[in-house]
Amino acid sequence: MEEIVVEEIQELLEKENDKALKQYLDQLNISDVEELIDELPQYAAKFIETLSLNRAVNVFRILDFPTQERIIKKLSGNKLNQIIKDLPPDDRTALFSELKGDVVKKMITLLPPEERKESLALLGYKEDSIGRLMTPDYIAVKPEWSITRVLAHIRRYGKNSETIDVVYVIDKDGVLLDDIRIREVLLADPEAIIGELTDKRFIALKANDPQEDAINIFRMNNRVALPVVDESNILLGIVTVDDILWIANEEYTEDMHKIGGTEALDEPYLDIPILKLVKKRAGWLIVLFLGEMLTATAMQHFEIELEKAVVLSLFIPLIMSSGGNSGSQASTLIIQAMALGEVTIAEWWRVMRRELVSGALLGIILGTIGFIRIITWQELHLYNYGPHWFLIATTIFFTLVGIVLWGSLIGSMMPIILKKLKLDPATSSAPFVATMVDVTGIVIYFSVAVLILKGVLL
Repeated sequence: MEEIVVEEIQELLEKENDKALKQYLDQLNISDVEELIDELPQYAAKFIETLSLNRAVNVFRILDFPTQERIIKKLSGNKLNQIIKDLPPDDRTALFSELKGDVVKKMITLLPPEERKESLALLGYKEDSIGRLMTPDYIAVKPEWSITRVLAHIRRYGKNSETIDVVYVIDKDGVLLDDIRIREVLLADPEAIIGELTDKRFIALKANDPQEDAINIFRMNNRVALPVVDESNILLGIVTVDDILWIANEEYTEDMHKIGGTEALDEPYLDIPILKLVKKRAGWLIVLFLGEMLTATAMQHFEIELEKAVVLSLFIPLIMSSGGNSGSQASTLIIQAMALGEVTIAEWWRVMRRELVSGALLGIILGTIGFIRIITWQELHLYNYGPHWFLIATTIFFTLVGIVLWGSLIGSMMPIILKKLKLDPATSSAPFVATMVDVTGIVIYFSVAVLILKGVLL
C-alpha cells in the first residue's frame, strides 16, 4: 500500500467525510483494501462499514481471523448480520469454528433457516476435516438431461454457485457419477445428453479425511474445484482451490513453527501476547534442555577417558555440531518431501538406502577436512596435539564418518516413524533431531576413541 494512499485515507477519516471515503475505497482493489486494514487496523471496522455489502463481504472473507474478530466486535449489528448472511458457507464455517461458542450460537440464529441448517451441518465435521472446507453451493445435473437443459440450469442457478467451472452429474439418489468441466459442456452438441460425456473417471474427496490430504490431491491434479462425498459416494459439496491455498498456507506456517522447535502460533507474531508466546516456546525448550542434559550424563560416563586424554575435549563441539547439522538437514528434506507427496511411509527403505550412501559420503568429506586440519596445525606448529597426533586425527576422521552417517539416518527416519504413528512429521524438528544426535554423538566419539587410542592414550 503506497504511503500517499494511506495519508489521503487518514485525511478523509479525520474530516469524517464518509461519502468521499466510500468513493475512494470503491476505487481500490479488494487486496488493496486488505492492505489498508493492515496499515490502519484501528479503522478496520470503519472501512468494512463504509464499503458496499458485496465488497465488504469479499474483503472480510480474506482477512485473518484476529482481524475478523476485532471487526465483529466493533461492527454495527445490521452490517454484521448482512455480512454473515452473505459469506460463502465454507468461509462462514471457518469463521464460526474459530469464534467462541456463545458468539457462534448468536450468529447462527441470525441466519435464514436454510443457511442455518447448512452451517450446522458443516460445523458437525471435525475441525481439520475436508467437510469443514466444503460449500454446498455447486451445479448438479442429472445424466439424462440434454446439454440445452444443462445450460439453462446453469444460467438459472449459476450465480449462487461457488464456481461454474465444473458441473457435477448425480443420479436420483444423489450419488456422484462424474464431474464435467464447463468447457466440454459448451462445446457439446446442444441436443446431446450430458450422460454421454461422462467417463466416470473423476476424483473426489472424502468429507471426513484430513484437510492435508486435499492439499496434495489438488496439487497433483491441477484442479480449481473437487467434489466432496460421503462413504456412500453421495455428493455433499465441493472444495475450491482458494480454500485449499488458505489451508496450505496455514499448514506451511504451522510446519515452519514446529520445524523451528516451537508450538504453532495461532495469531500473527506481533499480535500474540508475550506470555502466550513464551508458553508456546517454553515447552519445546524445556524438552530440548532435558534432552541435552543426557549429553552431560554421557560425558560423565567417559570421565576417565577425558582425564587421560584431555585433547579429546577440544573436538567435542565439532563432533556434536556436525552430527546435529547432518540430522537437521535430512529431517528438513524428508519433511518437505513428505509434505509434497514425494515420499511415503512405504518408501522408508529407499530413503534409508539413500541416506546410508549420502550420509557416508558426507561423513567422509567432513572427516577428511577434520583429518587434514589436525595434520596441518601439527605440521605448521599452530598447535601441538602430542606424540600421538596421527592417531587423534584418525579418531576424528572415523568419528565424523560415523556421526554424520548416524545423524542422516536419524533425521530421515524420524519423520517417517512419526507419520507411521499418525503424528505430525514436522514434530521431528531440526532442534529435536540435533538434540538426539548430540547425545548419541558423544557415545560414538568416545567409543571410536577407545578403539583407536586404547593402550596409547587411554
